[in-house]
Amino acid sequence: MEINIPEVLAEVTAAFERYEKALVGNDVEALDALFFEALTTIRYGGGENLYGIEEIRAFRAARSPVGLQRTLEGTVLTSYGRDMAVASTLFRRNSAPGRVGRQMQTWMRTPEGWKVVAAHVSVIDDPAAK
Repeated sequence: MEINIPEVLAEVTAAFERYEKALVGNDVEALDALFFEALTTIRYGGGENLYGIEEIRAFRAARSPVGLQRTLEGTVLTSYGRDMAVASTLFRRNSAPGRVGRQMQTWMRTPEGWKVVAAHVSVIDDPAAK
């Protein structure tokens, strides 16, 4: 298996960047389109465990659009072969000083493009702030 095939990594990076733009812009339609439409798609968030695309969509539709701006750091994207990839990043929000967010996504190539099939988001006390 090849890791980080340049053209595959470029595709996943573009999908990840579309996701980030949609997230901070609260573009719910674009966010929904970037998640795999299946009962097996999972998103664990800071205060919710979402099983299946319908629960993820309901969460997105109900979430406040306020305070979504963030800065990313330590982002690592890794592709495995031509059809799977993992995106890992840290994020910070001005509204949460002394805290750091962590996000991991598993991406899969589908006929419609790259889709998130599993995601985890959590926020912890920033170890660098101690």
